[in-house]
Parts: sequence; structure tokens; C-alpha cells
Amino acid sequence: QVQLVESGGGLVQPGGSLRLSCAASGSMFSINAMGWYRQAPGKERELVATITKSGTTNYADSVKGRFTISRDNAKNTMYLQMNSLKPEDTAVYYCHADLVRRSSRSGDWSRDYYWGQGTQVTVSS
Repeated sequence: QVQLVESGGGLVQPGGSLRLSCAASGSMFSINAMGWYRQAPGKERELVATITKSGTTNYADSVKGRFTISRDNAKNTMYLQMNSLKPEDTAVYYCHADLVRRSSRSGDWSRDYYWGQGTQVTVSS
């Protein structure tokens, strides 16, 4: 089994910055793409940014130029640096991983998807 644990959320004033982290733990897995998603009250979960294993990134238009996604493959950790935060960035932020995992029983590798538990980001004065 694999676990994703987010950290770094909190309350920040408009124009401020936060850095989110997502650490993956477990055994016998290899992460392909990772991503950050967010869900505001009363709204659907939306893509914020993704990053492939080789470092190719993709951003939602609403965060381009303000947010930066990165990852440390050796640590199985992903980050989201959020600058120039706006009240509309307020949401629960979720980490997502697209990975392959090896069965301890059969030894076969299979693709799987995991979500973190989410971390609250509130932008307010």
C-alpha cells in the first residue's frame, strides 16, 4: 500500500505565499506523474498543476505565473510553491499520484492511483 501525506497548508493574507508538500510512502512502488488538485466549498475538484517523472509541468490558467510545482524523485516528494495568493485560491488542496506498484504476493507490477487526505489553504485578510 502507498500513502500520500500533504502538509504546509494554512491561513495567509492576500498576496502572501505558502509551500505545500506531498510525501509518498510505502514499499515497492514507482511514481509516474504527480499532481495537485483543489476543491473549494460548493465547487468541483479542479486541476491545479501536474508534473511528470522527467519534470514536465502543466498548470491551470488561473495559477500560471504564481504557482510552481516541483518534485524530488529520490524522496518521493512533490511540492507546490504558491505566491501572490488570492482569496479565490482558498480550497482544500489534494495531492495525486499515478504510479506502478508491485504486488508482494505475485510480484507483478500494476498501475494504480492514490489521493492524499487534503490540506486546507485559506487566503483571507
